[in-house]
Amino acid sequence: MKTLIVDEKYNNKKLIRFILDSFANLPLNEFYKALRKKDIKLNGARIHENIVLHTGNCIDIYISDDILYQSSKDSNVSINIVYQDNEILLANKPSGIEVVGENSFTTQLIKNSNLDMLFACHRLDRNTSGLVLFAKSENSLSILLDKFKKGEIEKHYLCHVYGIPTKSTQTLSAYLFKDSKKSLVYISDVPKKGYRSITTSYSVLKTFDDNTSILDVNLHTGRTHQIRAHLAYIGYPIIGDGKYGNNAINKQFSKKFQELYSYKIKFCFSSDAGILNYLNDKEFCINTPLSRM
Repeated sequence: MKTLIVDEKYNNKKLIRFILDSFANLPLNEFYKALRKKDIKLNGARIHENIVLHTGNCIDIYISDDILYQSSKDSNVSINIVYQDNEILLANKPSGIEVVGENSFTTQLIKNSNLDMLFACHRLDRNTSGLVLFAKSENSLSILLDKFKKGEIEKHYLCHVYGIPTKSTQTLSAYLFKDSKKSLVYISDVPKKGYRSITTSYSVLKTFDDNTSILDVNLHTGRTHQIRAHLAYIGYPIIGDGKYGNNAINKQFSKKFQELYSYKIKFCFSSDAGILNYLNDKEFCINTPLSRM
């Protein structure tokens, strides 16, 4: 057990901020697990909520030292906040870290920002970098998830693929099955049991003499590995993709990770967005590491 006394700095601050500042490498899920199990006491009384603290409060924490002080391989992750206001935050996630989970990009953002909570509105693969949209409240999260579902928020990706599409723009529809045990997805042109519909659009931005091209991909449905699997399925694998791409091609271009980047998010509301109406028609872009752009 660890006992802490709340100083003036954390007066009227949430418990999560006090705990995460006190134990920098504590995984976020362990904090919430302790709350659920009532393994945190406030002034001798067990609590199960992320309450507001006051100067002089006594906090008893029943979490093992191994968890409280565990090292984090992602603790030095680069934090690049592109935009934030009272309701949302947009950040540029680096490659090599998950969006959510233990020692995730979300965890690092919370620890490095003066925030009590962030909710990821979508995810990127571990080795895909770029823009991730976060909500700062459950109300904003609910609105944004609804807008994603209705297709009123566009997510654009840049990717370097092997091959040159014959059509400069195309919208593709297919079906995707996720095999969680193998951590793989499969694409089908026809509906099958367990397969979910997907829609992916692309535009060709540049072509090169080495039979490669740069595509702008608009993700209409956000299924696991959708872009990588769908483009590989139609014959344009992303260079560097070790799971759905071609290893010989990856070696040819000396790429170990997929050349895929989330570079633009556009809000295009066609229905009421409540407290987020101010975002309508706004667009946020970042530069990507693609050397050929």
